[in-house]
Amino acid sequence: MKSKVHIILWGHFIAGCSNMKKEENSCQNIVIEAYNQCTDQVFSAYRDCYEQEDGLCTDRTQTSNIVEELAQSVSEVCVDEDWGNLSKEGLIGRLQNSCTSEASSLAWRIFGGPQGAVVSESSSEQKECLFSAYDAGVDLIQRRRSETSACIIDQDCDPSNISETTFIDTASQSISSQCDPFEELIAIDKDALLDKANMQVDCMLATIHPDLEGLDCGPSQSEFDVVREEWTQIVVDGDKWNTLCGDGSDYAFYIKWAPEGEPLENLLIGLQGGGVCVFEGDCSSKMENNPELFNAMDDTPFDIAISSADPEISPFANWTKVYLPYCTQDVFAGGGEIEDLGSLSLPRYGAVNARAALQMIRNTLWKQKDEEGGMGYRPDDMNVFLGGWSAGAYGTLYNYHYLLDELQWPKTTAFPDAGLALDNGELLSVRGLGDIKIPIWGTKPHLPSYCFRGECAVGPILYNALAPRLKMVPEQQMLIVTNPKDYTQQGDAYFSDEVHWINTLRQSYCDTKDLNGIHYYLTSNSEESIHVVSIREEYWMGEVAGISMRDWFSGALYEPDLVEDKAEEANFVTDIPGVNPFPCEVAP
Repeated sequence: MKSKVHIILWGHFIAGCSNMKKEENSCQNIVIEAYNQCTDQVFSAYRDCYEQEDGLCTDRTQTSNIVEELAQSVSEVCVDEDWGNLSKEGLIGRLQNSCTSEASSLAWRIFGGPQGAVVSESSSEQKECLFSAYDAGVDLIQRRRSETSACIIDQDCDPSNISETTFIDTASQSISSQCDPFEELIAIDKDALLDKANMQVDCMLATIHPDLEGLDCGPSQSEFDVVREEWTQIVVDGDKWNTLCGDGSDYAFYIKWAPEGEPLENLLIGLQGGGVCVFEGDCSSKMENNPELFNAMDDTPFDIAISSADPEISPFANWTKVYLPYCTQDVFAGGGEIEDLGSLSLPRYGAVNARAALQMIRNTLWKQKDEEGGMGYRPDDMNVFLGGWSAGAYGTLYNYHYLLDELQWPKTTAFPDAGLALDNGELLSVRGLGDIKIPIWGTKPHLPSYCFRGECAVGPILYNALAPRLKMVPEQQMLIVTNPKDYTQQGDAYFSDEVHWINTLRQSYCDTKDLNGIHYYLTSNSEESIHVVSIREEYWMGEVAGISMRDWFSGALYEPDLVEDKAEEANFVTDIPGVNPFPCEVAP
């Protein structure tokens, strides 16, 4: 295993050389030196933690002294607007957050989230592979970041001439071939792992070099303008982002930035519904009879109930709103594969499309906030509610970790509406299709490293995997909403019998409601099938167990640690013969 001393000293060496090229103690030099030293030490601290501890490696005391040293070093030299338009406070906060967040992303990707779910269950040989991969990722990040920073300071050096491939190849060779197939440990192979680490370098360089062009992360990659209070369609460059809709057309999404005077960084993100097709027959039928399901160019966002622009109706009225259309019939899980279904070939790009849109929004927001000055863009200051309806609810389940672990937006709450992803226990089921479609759709690399096999398509199984890493901050939780009588959702999960569906739902509620960060709001209409509830004003404003859904969401927004589950026995047992009472206590 790599010497931890080397991890720390490499940053000092490069930073020292860099200082010889520029005026001593300039703000630029001290930022680079302090940031490199901070990240190197945090990488080492996290390595120690996962090597020695079982469980969460999230204790801020592990890194508090390290980031405080960074703050002191920068504070002694830099002043307001030394670093673009940022205040000194904004610069220090950004550096501190990036220092710990980038190390966290790499560690969580490899060791199985902050809870270390993978490393804690690994054999000694597997642990060697995990730590070897971590060391390789750290080495790639340190060397490319440090060499690029040194080049930027040297007026005779052109950063565009630095080959990223060299760093990736060197890192790849340091991971033993005996660790293959690496994707059986953490969902991604070592090439994908190092590609992600390389992308992190771009984000780190954008953090410490505000004017650097040509990166794949940060303000230099902003592709559209901020237009407040007006829905704007953004067509994604498929060649650049590898995005695609089911009919071969470009992917597009919609954004309406917050009104003037309101924070741009408050995001309400909605994933469109639209069912799912998995076989040649149902996909061919949908393509013929409902071609709009395979195109994102003609969708229309809605301003109703949870997404209303009226503050009396929605606590998110003055937030930036994002609408992600659904055009791949893969519940936003497709990883960029084209599925051969016999008479048609169907692009499964749902996860790729959604994540490209989110990265584009991040880059534009980064640019806008930095131009405004002051605190600038801070991932840890983002307030995000990520939700979806029907198929979009499934997509919320399968993509929530991406915002937490990769975009580094810790204050993100998820709200899947009418997509519980329950399993019927039969061959044709959510779990059965997970076993089949995860490899075919290329979904596996897009699932969390701590839950990526077929069973992780099932909602309650995924809740159990996610729960240990939730509530690192109060906002980090899942708000699950649905009406139990829902023929559409029942059919999408391949339940042929309504009684079986509702009884399974009730059992699942009782089994998972007390998990860390998992909460439910179940509406109580037992007389008619209701599919999706948070965009229906009668349910959004109606009450369950004495509280409206609007007020329940408001509570989650303003007092997130006080959220309580809301469910009623209601009239299901009498209205639907065979339905059993909840096997746990609920309101009458």
